[in-house]
Amino acid sequence: MTAVQTSPEQHGDASDAAGQEQFPAGAQVLVRDEVWLVRNAVPTADDGTRIEVVGVSDFVRDQEAVFFTGLDTVELIDPRDTRLIADDSPTYRRSRLFLEAVLRRTALPQSERRLALADSFLLDPLPYQRRPAELALSGANLRPRLLIADVVGLGKTLEIGLTLAELIRRGRGERILVVTPQHVLEQFQHELWTRFAIPLVRLDSVGIERIQREIPAGRNPFTFFKRVIVSIDTLKNTDQYRHHLEQIRWDAVVIDESHNLINRGSLRNQLAQTLAPRTDALILASATPHNGDARSFAELIALLDPAAIRDPENYRAEDIEHLFIRRTKVSTEVREQMKGQWADRGPSQAVHCPATPAEERIFEELAAVWLPRDGSPSVSSVPLFPYTLLKSFLSSHAALKATVSARIKTLEKKDDARATAAELAALRRLAELTAGLTEADSAKFGGLVEQLKGIGVGPSSDTRVVVFSERVQTLEWLATVLPAALGFRGRTAKDCLRVMHGGLSDEQQMRVVEEFGLAGAPVRILLTGDVASEGVNLHRQCHQLVHYDVPWSLIRIEQRNGRIDRYGQAHPPQFRALILTSDTEGAKDDTLVSERLLEREDQAHRSLGTAEAVTGLYRAEAEEKSLIQDLLRGRTVDESLDGRRSGEDAGTDAMDDFLADFFGSVGDEPQAEDGTAAEESAPEAAAGGAAGAGTGEGTGSVLPRLFDSTAHFLDEALREVYPDARDRLDLDRDEQSGLLSFRPPADLLHRLKALPVDYLREQRLRERLLVTFNRRLAQHSLQRAREAGSTSSWPEISLLTDLHPVVEWLTDKVLVRLGRQEAPMITAEVAEPTYLVQGVYSNALGRPTVVKWMGVTRSGAVDDDMVSLLRRSGVGPTMANKLRHRDPAPLAAAIPAVLEAAEAFMERHRDAWDRPLRESIERHKLRLGDWEQPTLAGEHTKRRLTDLADDLLTTGQRPMLRVLAVLLPDPDAPPAASAPLSAAPTAL
Repeated sequence: MTAVQTSPEQHGDASDAAGQEQFPAGAQVLVRDEVWLVRNAVPTADDGTRIEVVGVSDFVRDQEAVFFTGLDTVELIDPRDTRLIADDSPTYRRSRLFLEAVLRRTALPQSERRLALADSFLLDPLPYQRRPAELALSGANLRPRLLIADVVGLGKTLEIGLTLAELIRRGRGERILVVTPQHVLEQFQHELWTRFAIPLVRLDSVGIERIQREIPAGRNPFTFFKRVIVSIDTLKNTDQYRHHLEQIRWDAVVIDESHNLINRGSLRNQLAQTLAPRTDALILASATPHNGDARSFAELIALLDPAAIRDPENYRAEDIEHLFIRRTKVSTEVREQMKGQWADRGPSQAVHCPATPAEERIFEELAAVWLPRDGSPSVSSVPLFPYTLLKSFLSSHAALKATVSARIKTLEKKDDARATAAELAALRRLAELTAGLTEADSAKFGGLVEQLKGIGVGPSSDTRVVVFSERVQTLEWLATVLPAALGFRGRTAKDCLRVMHGGLSDEQQMRVVEEFGLAGAPVRILLTGDVASEGVNLHRQCHQLVHYDVPWSLIRIEQRNGRIDRYGQAHPPQFRALILTSDTEGAKDDTLVSERLLEREDQAHRSLGTAEAVTGLYRAEAEEKSLIQDLLRGRTVDESLDGRRSGEDAGTDAMDDFLADFFGSVGDEPQAEDGTAAEESAPEAAAGGAAGAGTGEGTGSVLPRLFDSTAHFLDEALREVYPDARDRLDLDRDEQSGLLSFRPPADLLHRLKALPVDYLREQRLRERLLVTFNRRLAQHSLQRAREAGSTSSWPEISLLTDLHPVVEWLTDKVLVRLGRQEAPMITAEVAEPTYLVQGVYSNALGRPTVVKWMGVTRSGAVDDDMVSLLRRSGVGPTMANKLRHRDPAPLAAAIPAVLEAAEAFMERHRDAWDRPLRESIERHKLRLGDWEQPTLAGEHTKRRLTDLADDLLTTGQRPMLRVLAVLLPDPDAPPAASAPLSAAPTAL
């Protein structure tokens, strides 16, 4: 290996430098005469390798920095110069901690495709939620890219969190950007922290103002934080942020509700086109992933893999199975795993509300003038407007009044008074009919009050309900009259109800959602528009939902119901819909459309698991427009819904809906690149250069570990780094519950800046941290945060995972306990001195493709299972340190020969380890070769993807080798007690 890494100019071009400049996480480098610990290293196009480090030597200790090898001389110490030192700590604790810390800080290699961390988070063990992460890591695609299209309520946020966690463990998740609708920013941020200990800095409108005050003028805000979550409505402002986004690369980008990206030329689409080529991993999530247009969906898939679809007009599910996964609630895997964990929903109960006399007069006017019962022309010159009037009226008289007023203003601006006279006169008659109406004239309002009282909503009850309406005017009117009708008085009349719609700011929307999810909050009624029908969790304290008006779209009905019918719902969700009925002959009341749509949605949910493919339109807006057009043609609701599916529509309306294939269960068993299931290919992946170390079953076989748990590692690390922790950290430990409480020191406080600001403030984390490895305690804390009396949804106690800042902080603390290029000598049960050596092959992107942990003797014997070697050599918490002095000189003299033996071993096996990765990439290159591109831009993309495939292969450089420690025979032990290197592993 190269002893001193310098600028690219000294090694040729940047790609050559990328192959030579290997700076593995956990290694120590010398820059500007100070010692630093490498956290992450990524090649750049112009400035050599970008190296993120933390200070080790006294002057820079615990300071974070970034260096570029094109600008600084970065010295990676030659392993032949390793200094062997004695370890005077009890049970060789310092050495064992150091070895464990190196194991933890080393990224899993590209060839390791099994999940490593799935069992360590605050989640139910549901295999179906692990499928997306398995697909992303399966090697079926060049990069971890996929579209998670599970139906509403299955837990897409948790699936995303699992995928990001696995990427982080592989060194592919240092820089993360999450883009969501504004009303779910805090919800998404909350889930990733409380479940996975992945902190995201929220850049909502308030967050951006705060950051702009903190960073220097002109500084790119996206370089200031490594992991951020931003509203898509904020980020789509391309004039303000595009130049920043074009100057930065991400390890992973997540775009939630990604169906909003489809419309070419829209600001959201432009944002996606900017981000997609500037990230390694790309995760798109949407329960409604396409709009029924084959080309539009192909463009969405092209963000993930431009070469996946050859003909954007005609393709099948199998063409994108390496990128796409979709399950429904009735999918076999989901249904079996969710038994007892997700209460079954019932049908939507249609609550008939007979029209009042005042409402009947409006029905008569609509039937006579606007939607004539005898088929004569409407008074309106715009065919769809009469149905706009009808839907407004079916919502409320307040909504009708607003619609009439807006139309009058529009017509009064027109120059042709004669053409608009009849319609204006009809509008003014409607205005007169609605002018004096109150809640007493509203049958639906009376029905709502009766239903809410029936389910127990009132001043003396904790029962909560979500009431949906399409019209803002209806929501605002209900907010003024509903509390009093339910018996709320005084301050409680104001506190019991919240209104949410698209006109609120992102901060206001998030505050409403959080309040409704807190058991201790006084809010009992959430009046919301369809802004809450996508992505929002409303099921924590609520299982009652009322449709005050019914959207004329099966998709929208299902999306609304999904707010309380979702994973984690403890009670059977109950849905009610207010159906306004009329005795007027020919009146188009709610029984005509709304009631039938409710029945069809329930049928589709029970038989298919989703209603999205019933019409073949896949968009709520398109469904409503098509239905109204069919009503104008005299068709019924059923004829409209079934006509498109059966192809009865003529001309361009007839559609060979091959996209319906995508609305089955796709990806229940993720496929590896050779077509086998991911689990079947895992052993081969492990053999092909994984960091497997014989540490047990499940995830233990993926992560090489010397300590049997992260809890034991942290416990001993605290004793080593802070032997006086009770005084210096004010550490308090509850042995029975497993709760750790301590005052964070300054260097840990610096890391905590990445935590949500609200969380830091509300739980006063800068003063005291409460953490635990006890999942039950952490879950209880999370539940308690939502219960009565709590004023914050952030839990007091956080679960310690491998990704938690506290664990990472102590891991780094342990690593710097040893000096620059020092390796400890450990007396163990070995027959001869055995050198522990780390060997790493990397690709041109600086990512490890092969990681080997070896034991090497002076005679050249190599054991490539270091962890098993350590265990059968008795290296563990019960070993004794006799504090014998050993002369390091003869041992150090053998290091060059040991490194040569390790390198020779790796070179002999390199081809076999590399073969699975190489074969996978060659298949991708063959597919790219067959991908014909008629445009110059297409050919550029093809070349870029081909270059990427080459960059993923192991480079031709020699392996990076590092001496970690030396195991020495115990001179007091009898000869039989020391096992030879080739001995089989024994259980601890």
